Amino acid sequence: MELRTDVAIIGGGLGACAAALAAARLGRRVILTEETHWLGGQLTNQAVPPDEHPWIEHFGATASYRALREGIRAYYRTHTPLSAEARRATSLNPGRGWVSGLCHDPRIAVAVLHQMMIPHHLNGQLLVMHPQRPIRAVTDRDRVTGVVVRSLESGREALVEAPFFIDATPYGDLLELAGVEHRLGAESRAETGEPHAADRADPRDQQAITVCFAVEHLAGEDHTIDRPADYAHWRDLQPPGWSGRLLSWTTPRPETLEPQTRFLFEAADDHPWWRFRRILDRASFEPGFARSDVTVVNWPQNDYWFGPVVGVAPEERARRHEAARQLSLSLLYWLQTEAPRPEGGQGYPGLRLRGDVVGGTPDGLALAPYVRESRRLRAQFTVLEQHIAHPLRPKGPQLFPDSVGIGCYRIDLHPRTSGAGYLDLGCWPFQIPLGAMIPVRVDNLLPGGKNLGVTHITNGAFRVHPVEWNVGEAAGILAAFCLERKQSPRAVSSRPRLLEDFQALLVREGIELSWPSLQPV
Repeated sequence: MELRTDVAIIGGGLGACAAALAAARLGRRVILTEETHWLGGQLTNQAVPPDEHPWIEHFGATASYRALREGIRAYYRTHTPLSAEARRATSLNPGRGWVSGLCHDPRIAVAVLHQMMIPHHLNGQLLVMHPQRPIRAVTDRDRVTGVVVRSLESGREALVEAPFFIDATPYGDLLELAGVEHRLGAESRAETGEPHAADRADPRDQQAITVCFAVEHLAGEDHTIDRPADYAHWRDLQPPGWSGRLLSWTTPRPETLEPQTRFLFEAADDHPWWRFRRILDRASFEPGFARSDVTVVNWPQNDYWFGPVVGVAPEERARRHEAARQLSLSLLYWLQTEAPRPEGGQGYPGLRLRGDVVGGTPDGLALAPYVRESRRLRAQFTVLEQHIAHPLRPKGPQLFPDSVGIGCYRIDLHPRTSGAGYLDLGCWPFQIPLGAMIPVRVDNLLPGGKNLGVTHITNGAFRVHPVEWNVGEAAGILAAFCLERKQSPRAVSSRPRLLEDFQALLVREGIELSWPSLQPV
């Protein structure tokens, strides 16, 4: 089967959704392919509530990202029996988790994303194909001309041809398939000059992935799962840099690496694990609506950093994914059977796996692992630690005249496959430069997520939900703009008048290009 479109988006993450909406909004035909049954990436099939900056309710995101957030809240108000207090809340947080201002059920994010896309489905401008995996790219010198995708259900293949392609896969797989120059893993300090870069470059030095899962707690009941095959290994493991066993209540504090202890329902700092990514708080709904709160387990204890998953053979990636699943199941089993209770005793057998919440997988875990790092484009410009890290720039971040959006998050790296632990650095609110989205060679491929021109270090600030959305939306608008003007992205970057016109279009489409004020986080 051969398909032709204006913009082909390979991968269905948050950036893919933003890119598809943007290009279709501007009158372009779009084909989007995704491996799982859910669109939305880290927000949905990876089951991670949004990681955002402190000002997200007021500024610092695109208009369409705000529409997504408010659409989620509107869905709760329309379709669920919220309590009177929750219904009145302007900034409704259904789960009242302390990590995010919008901790919510991923199924609702899926529904709202589909609501946003429905007009473009109905008029034929947007075709979504899933579950489809990219297996081959067709290139002609400095252009990608087609991508072959294979159905994971039927095995049938389709060739998708387009003048523009956007790589929105979680691992940046299209960069590899199309032979687009890219970086992988950690750069060396000699290469980037970043103070926190590694002594030597190591493509296998990658951040942890996490297989998330959702649970409720039904006291007095027993929902203990079968003992996982690898439970003994994970229960007894004492990783370097950890104060004891991996499966314990004591974990390193990311900012200082000092040990900190939090229990399931109690913590000295009033931040127990149960409320960390809680997505349903019974108190936010009418009495009797839910038997229990529901929380997503994406904790230090089930971060998997014991081998790379990007740039390895498919068989090795599959083994790593299975090991990460075994770790998450082992954490659940430990919680149910051996976890010390502060009041005495062991285990919480009433913890019940809620596989329905995360996509109904056979093992009850999320449809896809939470991915913090992918291949990264070798771009015209690379954002370095020196451009955005607060300790290195006491007067403010580097300003980029070719800004295509803004973002803000701490430089937050989780443990890595090299054995390096957390890295947590203060960061200025930053701009996203167009130069970081343009390949050094290829003319018609754009990044649609965390695969733009950043480093292993600065990816720690760019990898979060609103930034990924902004990158994807800017890519969709850029593709549409270039098709309209019959220009290349490189020409838009290098010609001041074209850049001015493109940035004016971004502003009209609701993308903020600069921050109203600057305060580090």
